[in-house]
Amino acid sequence: MWPDLIQKAKDGGLDVIQTYVFWNGHEPSPGQYYFEDRYDLVKFIKVVQQAGLYVHLRIGPYVCAEWNFGGFPVWLKYVPGMVFRTDNEPFKAAMQKFTEKIVRMMKEEKLFETQGGPIILSQIENEYGPIEWEIGAPGKAYTKWVAEMAQGLSTGVPWIMCKQDDAPNSIINTCNGFYCENFKPNSDNKPKMWTENWTGWFTEFGGAVPYRPAEDIALSVARFIQNGGSFINYYMYHGGTNFDRTAGEFIATSYDYDAPLDEYGLPREPKYSHLKRLHKVIKLCEPALVSADPTVTSLGDKQEAHVFKSKSSCAAFLSNYNTSSAARVLFGGSTYDLPPWSVSILPDCKTEYYNTAKVRTSSIHMKMVPTNTPFSWGSYNEEIPSANDNGTFSQDGLVEQISITRDKTDYFWYLTDITISPDEKFLTGEDPLLTIGSAGHALHVFVNGQLAGTAYGSLEKPKLTFSQKIKLHAGVNKLALLSTAAGLPNVGVHYETWNTGVLGPVTLNGVNSGTWDMTKWKWSYKIGTKGEALSVHTLAGSSTVEWKEGSLVAKKQPLTWYKSTFDSPTGNEPLALDMNTMGKGQMWINGQNIGRHWPAYTARGKCERCSYAGTFTEKKCLSNCGEASQRWYHVPRSWLKPTNNLVIVLEEWGGEPNGISLVKRTAK
Repeated sequence: MWPDLIQKAKDGGLDVIQTYVFWNGHEPSPGQYYFEDRYDLVKFIKVVQQAGLYVHLRIGPYVCAEWNFGGFPVWLKYVPGMVFRTDNEPFKAAMQKFTEKIVRMMKEEKLFETQGGPIILSQIENEYGPIEWEIGAPGKAYTKWVAEMAQGLSTGVPWIMCKQDDAPNSIINTCNGFYCENFKPNSDNKPKMWTENWTGWFTEFGGAVPYRPAEDIALSVARFIQNGGSFINYYMYHGGTNFDRTAGEFIATSYDYDAPLDEYGLPREPKYSHLKRLHKVIKLCEPALVSADPTVTSLGDKQEAHVFKSKSSCAAFLSNYNTSSAARVLFGGSTYDLPPWSVSILPDCKTEYYNTAKVRTSSIHMKMVPTNTPFSWGSYNEEIPSANDNGTFSQDGLVEQISITRDKTDYFWYLTDITISPDEKFLTGEDPLLTIGSAGHALHVFVNGQLAGTAYGSLEKPKLTFSQKIKLHAGVNKLALLSTAAGLPNVGVHYETWNTGVLGPVTLNGVNSGTWDMTKWKWSYKIGTKGEALSVHTLAGSSTVEWKEGSLVAKKQPLTWYKSTFDSPTGNEPLALDMNTMGKGQMWINGQNIGRHWPAYTARGKCERCSYAGTFTEKKCLSNCGEASQRWYHVPRSWLKPTNNLVIVLEEWGGEPNGISLVKRTAK
């Protein structure tokens, strides 16, 4: 998709492509580097160069990005003495080694602008200012070290740090946010730059889907330029998809972000064309913008003019900040009508070429249309492990999940026996209450092989408590807890110290002696599912198990794998799986993981009519309330063969596979 996306960005009036560098993608284990396929950084930068565009390389290597562990590899957490993003020697050594590796690769390929390449800017760290403010002196020392380390790499192009008001003189500090017109760099010698203009916001599982009106984002750009801004990057211009398990904690697989190019790479109208026209008009103003500082005059109560005038050029920006009333203003002997919350741009100080609130492109509502591709599902039921299975281990007390799985899988089993004597009164009365405290993110509780219940957290509150009466019989009862991670945290002070999994307390209330505390009992543990161990998501692995077919296919059953094959539909429209009848799990196409599905997690929030006028926040304009946070899951056509494509679904909660369909995204 890269050449197509980059060409569409260029056609939309962009001249720089900004990209992160994902450390956990490039160094999955210490010293083992990966730069193939989607992680081929050099190839990506060369594709941008071939399109005639520049690159801003955000090396970080902390990226946030709602990406798993903020872009850090999980192994980094377990380096002895490690503390993330502070004046910590193990962290600084690892960060410097990776940063040097990336800079060396760029130099070897002659990709910095001083070598004739497209990279005109590099970023070190990412939004560190707020963290530094919280941790104090060690943070300040780290900022100073980071800046000196980066400068010492002699790239020949400027380094920037975003949200870093105390960036040293050699580093340009930049702004991130919905609006940055009032931002000032910490020196008059530095350009006023906006590294992230948020085009929308991310979707979380269980959250409504945010969108940002085209009129408002256009206004934010015009206001930044009229106040002396020199560089704007849209975050995101194309958001794309969190394939595989790359999404951060509770972050949806879709990273659409209401971007001008949608998740599938198609122009989102009217946003794409409205911004394209804006970019064209700003380019017309360029001779005046680079030769003079603006003169600001009042045109009314909430109206003003910003005029850039030199001997040979003149450009004017006429603003109306009133959120409810239009204004007729007098400027240069002529009258101009300004809608509420808008800026008009006059590249010659006379003619209005553009107004941010006057959208001339029609809205195009993209539809997800069935391709009528037939699926014929087989099912395989995941086995609940027992304490003496291969690969299990036992110890007294509960263990933290990621310390054992190292995030190689979302799944981790906690197993123990509950032995009930025949004289327990609850056997002829009220069932006992099982209560389980978990650090997150979702939990499936099985008693004697049957699903007793499920509990799950949210992005706001990842921790969860399962509390439910359970059926037990006299003798030995098997308790199996499947703890599920839904991505790792990507932001927060020392988030590497946060936990996942069942850490207790675990209690059984209603026995003769009152309450049993099971927290320190002997527990057995198993990493992952049997299906994962057998690689049933691959062609070879799928042939090692027996799939039930026809009327025997499992439906509405927890922990079930589903398999089908299908032929690629004709045409070139982007494709997706409609998973609306399923619960929660993961999906693979031809062995490639297309992400986590969780359509059973319905979106909460207030989805009300939303006006473009007035200050935008991520909670202002929401959609999908009461529906699935994410129903459709992107299937890249480049991952498909003409015939016999293998689709595998792992369903945790239980769903109806016959409701799954392959759809195409189209305006028709």
